[in-house]
Amino acid sequence: MSENLASLKELLSLDGKVALVTGASRGIGRAIAKYLAMAGATVIVNYRSSKEKAEELKSEIESLGGKALIFKCDVSNPDEVNSLREGISRSGLGKVTIVVNNAGITRDKLLKSMTLEDWDIVLNTNLRSVFLVTKAFLPDMILSRWGRIINVSSIVGLIGSAGQANYAASKAGIIGFTKSIAKEYARFGITANVVAPGYIETDMTADLPEKVKKGYISMIPVGRAGTPEEVAAAVLCLASPMASYVNGEVLNVNGGMY
Repeated sequence: MSENLASLKELLSLDGKVALVTGASRGIGRAIAKYLAMAGATVIVNYRSSKEKAEELKSEIESLGGKALIFKCDVSNPDEVNSLREGISRSGLGKVTIVVNNAGITRDKLLKSMTLEDWDIVLNTNLRSVFLVTKAFLPDMILSRWGRIINVSSIVGLIGSAGQANYAASKAGIIGFTKSIAKEYARFGITANVVAPGYIETDMTADLPEKVKKGYISMIPVGRAGTPEEVAAAVLCLASPMASYVNGEVLNVNGGMY
């Protein structure tokens, strides 16, 4: 039994790996960063504006015995992404071989009221960033002959949502992008997968009217909202050696909602 437990720990171990988590200062990204650090990875905590929250997360990870560095970067900006890559390279941490593209925003409106700015900012933050960040760190994975690309989509990218045409398009685009690169780079020992959360208790959903929250929960067979930690557990599994034969998949974390 002890040998089996030791083997299981090895299958979940990320010792020696360097992981980048975008949008890591709060919500789902924060939980993902903590879980990867607890599994042994050195975690790059990316943030755009919440420096205080990023520093709090770094301290929390270190208090748990993990390693973390924080880097400010607007991951929808190619120049800033290049600077991020250069900064990580100069840090001496080693090659980034785990990338979790989690950064995302909403600008919800019915299509007739949606502006081009509403469209562009959501597509740039949610989808363009996935392209830029993945492309920037792909060479490190190819050289290492090992890599894990995990992109956070949404149930909305699979079923759509009224008032969220921009968000749904960005999240559906993530799925198509991921399935394509999964085919392109598997020969280098790199896997690419998607985690698609359902209704999760985060800052983004906290401001929803109670009537709307109850409506969502009524559609979830397990009868409750999910937690960021439950999404993080799925990401950890896909990042670990345990999921070495999982590639191009969409892992739904939604309590049976879809």
